[in-house]
Amino acid sequence: MAEMTWKEVVLVVGVVVACYWNSLFCGFVFDDVSAILDNKDLRPSTPLKNLFHNDFWGTPMTEERSHKSYRPLTVLTFRINYVFSELSAKSYHLLNLVLHAVVCLIFLQVCRLFLDQKSSLVAALLFAVHPVHTEAVTGVVGRAELLSSIFLLAAFLSYTKSKGPDNSIVWTPIALTVILVAVATLCKEQGITVIGICCVYEVFVAQGFTLPHLWDTVLRILRGKDGLPYSLLQTLFKLIVLMFSTLLLVIVRVQVIQSQLPVFTRFDNPAAVSQTPVRQLTFNYLLPVNAWLLLNPSELCCDWTMGTIPLVESLLDIRNLVTVTFYSVLGLMVHHGVRYSVDSSKTVIMALSLIVLPFIPASNLFFPVGFVIAERVLYVPSMGFCILVAHGWRKTTKSRNLKKLSWIGMAILLSTHAVKTINRNWDWESEYTLFMSALKVNRNNAKLWNNVGHALENQNNYERALKYFLQATRVQPDDIGAHMNVGRTYKNLNQTKEAEDAYMIAKSLMPQIIPGKKYATRVAPNHLNVYINLANLIRANESRLEEADQLYRQAISMRPDFKQAYISRMPGKHKLALFNSALLMQESGDARLRPEAKQRFLTYVEQDPDDANGYFNLGMLAMDDNKNEEAERWMKKAIKMQLGFRSALFNLALLYSQTGRELDALPVLNELLIHYPEHVKGLILKGDILMNHKKDTKGAKECFERILQMDPNNVQGKHNLCVVYFEERDLVKAERCLVETLVLAPHEEYIHRHLNIVRGKIAALSAASQQVSPADGASSSAVEGKKAPLEKGKSDKNTQKPSSPAKKPSESEEQSKKLLEESQPDKRTKTKSTKEMKEIEKKRAAALKRLEEIERILSGD
Repeated sequence: MAEMTWKEVVLVVGVVVACYWNSLFCGFVFDDVSAILDNKDLRPSTPLKNLFHNDFWGTPMTEERSHKSYRPLTVLTFRINYVFSELSAKSYHLLNLVLHAVVCLIFLQVCRLFLDQKSSLVAALLFAVHPVHTEAVTGVVGRAELLSSIFLLAAFLSYTKSKGPDNSIVWTPIALTVILVAVATLCKEQGITVIGICCVYEVFVAQGFTLPHLWDTVLRILRGKDGLPYSLLQTLFKLIVLMFSTLLLVIVRVQVIQSQLPVFTRFDNPAAVSQTPVRQLTFNYLLPVNAWLLLNPSELCCDWTMGTIPLVESLLDIRNLVTVTFYSVLGLMVHHGVRYSVDSSKTVIMALSLIVLPFIPASNLFFPVGFVIAERVLYVPSMGFCILVAHGWRKTTKSRNLKKLSWIGMAILLSTHAVKTINRNWDWESEYTLFMSALKVNRNNAKLWNNVGHALENQNNYERALKYFLQATRVQPDDIGAHMNVGRTYKNLNQTKEAEDAYMIAKSLMPQIIPGKKYATRVAPNHLNVYINLANLIRANESRLEEADQLYRQAISMRPDFKQAYISRMPGKHKLALFNSALLMQESGDARLRPEAKQRFLTYVEQDPDDANGYFNLGMLAMDDNKNEEAERWMKKAIKMQLGFRSALFNLALLYSQTGRELDALPVLNELLIHYPEHVKGLILKGDILMNHKKDTKGAKECFERILQMDPNNVQGKHNLCVVYFEERDLVKAERCLVETLVLAPHEEYIHRHLNIVRGKIAALSAASQQVSPADGASSSAVEGKKAPLEKGKSDKNTQKPSSPAKKPSESEEQSKKLLEESQPDKRTKTKSTKEMKEIEKKRAAALKRLEEIERILSGD
């Protein structure tokens, strides 16, 4: 296999950049909104471990509504994008462009295994410019295809090196292949299909078997005329290893999805819920439709769901001839690939394996998926298609009469595909341009009409949006979401009668409750909002409050965990209901509910302007939205209304501390501690500010000592007092203090680290013959160096956990490591700590057991 030249690399990368440069000007559209904008797993505040517990869209895999698409490594790359550019779409598109270029270069290497140098380059260039790839490259969520393809191709290339010169097995490439397959699968599920490609390569390329040869060998073995050939034995052994690895990956994958397939509605994939033979006829017809997209990508569409492809409902449907023709051509090509041992046959069979095997998970033939056709899933299959085209082109160039025509034809093909790709990228600029381009291809998909309406609705162009929503109801009269959209738009246009009529139609289309069957499995959860929207509309008429309440109850009976129904059920004009419902929205943590929560709190303070709690919660909402000036204003208002308002005082001080106004926080904390002298978090925050910003060690010490007088077991107060001792250069006292703190919290790594640092300092001073006098508790005057400041106390809001520990008392990270090496732990202290650690663990276990008993009593078990 010839190595790539720098000219080939420049050419391939240059073509990719030329075709996809304008993708950098596109925004987040379609599925990007759910995967990027609404996905909390991208935020640095979300623990990294959540990526391995949630699906691609940020929903826990254990939840019923989960899509079950497990791609944590792809989401990790989104998170990296977020770290560098937050939600700037350009960086996400740029990384996709780079990844596509990488795929093209690796694909060029793969082509070299089966094609000559020129044909390989042609295949790679055709793959680089093919318009069907725009969804995978320009759509940000298509990154799953790109990443999975990189590791899929790398796994295959690794496997091709598993055959030794004497037909022996080289295990290192096989082990690497298995690892790369696992990584590819963590990027997207189809990555596992490379195992099948490796099996085809092993049998028909590496070992050079043909189907007649294999059949003849099997017959001879069965008749006892021959033993098992060594080459066949080696092949079987490698195939067993590959299949066993595949089985393990499948088992792990099944465990991850809780042995449950995702739930899709008939609007996502109509054929999936159809009866036999309609389901089989339709799914088989979709195969030639996908093949046609590779052959002629002139009409591309971002959404092929709903009525895009009418069901094949009869054996007499003319489209069945297309299916038969497709299978006939495919059969002839497979026959050519497995019957002969010439290089052309090997190229064909490997190209077909690249087309067929990676497409199987998306084919609907073995299990339903959430779409009818998705252009992005053709990314890997198109590799095999490009190899076939390049192979055919090489054949024609060998003919003297067709050589020139073949070159011209290929140049035209590459040029037209490149122009189509550039133009197609502009369709992905915004949701409006994307869905309008889709309507040019397909006008029978209600979802497209709805999505154009949503795009116009986001621009507050309700009159135009209504036209598209109404057209969606005509295209798909039983689309519940379309009728809901119509009702919502009429409401925005203040046409309440028409809005109610639309909601009533949507409600009539809802499936009825079936005893013993979960409702959520038979309908999209957002469709339950029809009850909420209708109830909210009619309850404006006080004579219809009971009717509205009945709708809320109906929604709750269908889905008991439907939080929005509980919130909306509370009468809007009742003060207590307003406050409680707003509080529920606030505490849900859902940012989408904050505007409504704020509006309810504002209504509440209008009705009861003397209640400080309303102003305080408005301040908390503002803090959640990082609106610091607004939060400060509401907190001050609450404090003015209620003298000594504990939570408002502390959170105002915390707000000042978090925004670099620590000195402004001190008088607020003083007022808090006048009214509540035992407020531990207030004392910790005050001590932190005095230590770090006022350099008042004595005042900080008084705060921490006061905490320990009230609660001798307060770990944070105790630890911070130890740091004060270190600031006072009393190393012996600091050491003793840290030992006592370690008894309280034996598993806190930072206390261990700080204790070792202090002991290292003492050991270093002892080695220099500069003794610390334990009698008077003062450190030697020979102690030099910069003092280690107390870390800013991250005192949380009144509803959160205690703050994090203070910074370690070290001169620098490098010095701390040196002192750590010199330190000698006190064995007596260690023994004592271990004993007390066991006692504390015993008490914790007893407490946990009692809590479990209480929970069982409360739950009624």
